[in-house]
Amino acid sequence: MEKTIICRCEDVSLEDIETTANTYNCSAREVKLRTRAGMGYCGGRTCRPAVDAVLEHVTGEKAGHTIPLKVQPPVRPVTLSVLGGNRNDD
Repeated sequence: MEKTIICRCEDVSLEDIETTANTYNCSAREVKLRTRAGMGYCGGRTCRPAVDAVLEHVTGEKAGHTIPLKVQPPVRPVTLSVLGGNRNDD
């Protein structure tokens, strides 16, 4: 069970989260920062609920902090003119 991957983007397992929490006796936010759980390519959109549930079980803290680690999309909208260069070579 400990080898279960919680965050696929950063390859963080349940064991990694538990070990970090126990070794450093840290908060849920600090565990996320130390393991990078929820900070991968998807920005936490895929694993954030699982990461929060595991951290609540391991550290006893509920999700929601004074400085939250928010879910962020990995990309921003870009117009086609920016992608194509839209240069005026006159």
